[in-house]
Amino acid sequence: MAEIVLDASALIAFLRNEPGADKVAAALPRSCISAVNLAETLGKLMGYGKPLEALAFQVERLQIPVVPFDEEQARIAASLWQVTRARGLSLGDRACLALALTTSLPALTTDREWQSCRSGVEIVPIR
Repeated sequence: MAEIVLDASALIAFLRNEPGADKVAAALPRSCISAVNLAETLGKLMGYGKPLEALAFQVERLQIPVVPFDEEQARIAASLWQVTRARGLSLGDRACLALALTTSLPALTTDREWQSCRSGVEIVPIR
């Protein structure tokens, strides 16, 4: 059972061995990720020149449960727009927060700005 929700930025930091990767590695066995954030992760890493098939294989090996983005999460993500727009949070960011809210789990991210948003989610920065 998952105990923490991964943001795309956290998974990217782990896969690229960036600062904070060790914190993500420790959380991986008890994490889950939104399908939206998985798409964001794969797209961003493809932007660094990695082939999709290799990336997908690398992520699949981690066995992170991928949670479909559903209608409830869509409504929650939309409702978060007002409280997060001043901080510039993207749809992907709000999708992560929506999953965290629907599962009552904290969110693991590189983005410290999330802490200043009143989203109702416990934010765990990796750096």
